[in-house]
Amino acid sequence: MFDLAIIWDWVGFAVRWVHVITAIAWIGSSFYFIALDLGLRKRPDMPEGASGEEWQVHGGGFYHIQKYMVAPERMPDHLTWFKWESYATWLSGFALLAVIYYVGADLYLVDPQVLDISAGTAILISLASIGVGWVVYDLLCRSPLGVDNTKLMILLYGVLVAMAWGYTQLFSGRAAFVHLGAFTATIMSANVFFIIIPNQEKVVASLKAGEAPDPALGAQAKQRSTHNNYLTLPILFLMLSNHYPLAFATEYNWVIASLVFLMGVTIRHYFNSKHARSGDPVWTWLATAILFVIIMWLSMTPKSFPEAKDEAMSPTAQKFAASKMFPDVHVAVAGRCAMCHAAEPAWEGMHWAPKGVLLETEAQVAERAREIYLHAGVTNAMPPANVSFMEPAERKLIQAWYREVVNR
Repeated sequence: MFDLAIIWDWVGFAVRWVHVITAIAWIGSSFYFIALDLGLRKRPDMPEGASGEEWQVHGGGFYHIQKYMVAPERMPDHLTWFKWESYATWLSGFALLAVIYYVGADLYLVDPQVLDISAGTAILISLASIGVGWVVYDLLCRSPLGVDNTKLMILLYGVLVAMAWGYTQLFSGRAAFVHLGAFTATIMSANVFFIIIPNQEKVVASLKAGEAPDPALGAQAKQRSTHNNYLTLPILFLMLSNHYPLAFATEYNWVIASLVFLMGVTIRHYFNSKHARSGDPVWTWLATAILFVIIMWLSMTPKSFPEAKDEAMSPTAQKFAASKMFPDVHVAVAGRCAMCHAAEPAWEGMHWAPKGVLLETEAQVAERAREIYLHAGVTNAMPPANVSFMEPAERKLIQAWYREVVNR
């Protein structure tokens, strides 16, 4: 017997696994080359065209690396291109966005208390915002403002703050953070696809044709690569944030997201300075700690919503609520789960519902049918350590309820 809920959950797990693996490969190579580039040193007898070199040791061997700002006089027979890590990360990330937030739009993407829109409309807004982000960013970089990298970075930060606020006015807090990450990651991957790699290909083509490559191509690619370097750490925070409602489900979630970008800048500035041997700016760690304390303080204000007149249910949730077994399921969930999954959790020391999931009302339980089935029916993941003593019979009831509705 094939259980589609279980199969789909494993599909999501597999896509997430691929996304993490490819992201590690991309981020790892990005961090390495930035550190390498900043650590290069010039010596008098270097080959013509070489701008710097570095000796490194790893895995028992020594590596001698030289960098050419444009390219060497003769192209080597073997040339390794670093691009597929970026493309695979974006493709797997978009697949994960589709598997979780598009397929489960009614539950994870749309929050009627934020903005009451249809799932289809929310998906279209999601797709449009991600695509438009790259266009706006690219136009700014190509404009006269792009000449001054400091002013450009400040302007781009303003765009990210605006998007952080905008996403929290459109989607659920969890989806807003993930979309801000996807918005930024799309800019990063598009930098590789549309600027960095094509510019390098033009340089290679010029060399093969016996022409002098345009140095501006390398400078443009370098600018985009630097932007990618400073955006990496905030993206990691945003992608991990869906496990922490203190970040995405509080009143000032958009401010928290905005401050995270500043933390990314301070941390990367420290490591970039160290790699370039240009100083030891320990003040960046103090600045980062202060920003983090501010974020913790902001998270102490719960997110407030206007009181809903009627708690509407999606068509799927209505089917689960109409089941003859639902009253018993609701009683079981209320007794075993709602002590934590509540607007005001009764569990000592818990101030917000885990992952922002509420299971107090019939509508909330019906909407979360699939999650309840997977976490408390098929597996014993919930309640944690079975602290509320959910009985085997109650788990079987949840299984029977879900399967009866799905197979109807």
